[in-house]
Amino acid sequence: MAMMKATVFVEPGRIALEDKPIPDIGPTDALIRITTTTICGTDIHILKGEYPVRSGLTLGHEPIGIIEKLGSQVTGYQEGQRVLCAAVTPCGQCSSCLMGFHSQCGSQAPNGWKVAGGWKIGNYLDGCQAEYFVVPDAQANLALIPDHLSDEDVLLIPDIVSTGFSAAESAGIKIGDVVVVIAQGPIGLCATAGARLQGAGLVIAVDPVEARLEKARSMGADVLLNPKECDVLGEVMKLTNGVGADVALECLGRDETMATCVNVTRPGGTVSSVGIYSKDIPVPLDGFGAGLANKRIVTSTCPGGKERMRRLLNVTSSQRIKLDHLVTHTYPLDDVVAAYELFGHQRDGVVKLALKP
Repeated sequence: MAMMKATVFVEPGRIALEDKPIPDIGPTDALIRITTTTICGTDIHILKGEYPVRSGLTLGHEPIGIIEKLGSQVTGYQEGQRVLCAAVTPCGQCSSCLMGFHSQCGSQAPNGWKVAGGWKIGNYLDGCQAEYFVVPDAQANLALIPDHLSDEDVLLIPDIVSTGFSAAESAGIKIGDVVVVIAQGPIGLCATAGARLQGAGLVIAVDPVEARLEKARSMGADVLLNPKECDVLGEVMKLTNGVGADVALECLGRDETMATCVNVTRPGGTVSSVGIYSKDIPVPLDGFGAGLANKRIVTSTCPGGKERMRRLLNVTSSQRIKLDHLVTHTYPLDDVVAAYELFGHQRDGVVKLALKP
């Protein structure tokens, strides 16, 4: 039996690189040989035990690779083609998919967990921090990568770009809006770029790390606010003549960042969150106007499917957004434990890192 290396969740606080059999595929699947993948903030939640997965699961949900083998029912692709698929791999046929909510695909986990059931790889199906992995429902999920784009050019597209852009899209940003983006990690940086592409007139980036604020400027932020050095609410009110922002994008998943988003938005404004929360979220009474302020709180996550990937590849291919500079570190898959340690502790100025088998 042919074997491969794979990053396996062992227990909260521990992952390991183990040998596993190269997986078989069914008629609607594709086997992908990974060329580049990465570690997501959600993987860190899994490692810490804040998001439950089964022991022995192969982690990872941001794959770039080569088609090694195609299922008998998959058409329109050839072995040897370079592809990516989204972190969310919808079936394309269930009621959620047909309504356009691909991340809520009804092909849910065996344990009955329905929230974000479209996120399968690295959640309840083996993921891609390995030498090979299986794309389920490949016909709906494989996107061809143009030859002129490097792996690093497109590495953030499967999850981070799709999620960050979703924050801006779900908020319904209008041309000229004032938008505050809270947290400038990889998703927040992409939300900043998404707000600019949506037509925001003023983009205010908030983060306590100066290096990330400088990255935010390169992604389209007009104003940079460090909460360690200023009163964010006060500064937003100054910039908006006391009105508040039209939109706030929450990109971290903490109660204090959600509270900031609620507080900085104007009456009738929108808070759009793509954070993943591990506890209940209190809503500040004054910012929420005791429920009378007509504020809208929306949530979304990474939209999936090959059409979503095609659109994001178009944005990257036309250089409307440049992503390779966000890949700050590269590790071989053999050093995945060290890569997790670096990324999990946010050392050495890491924004995003590439893992290469």
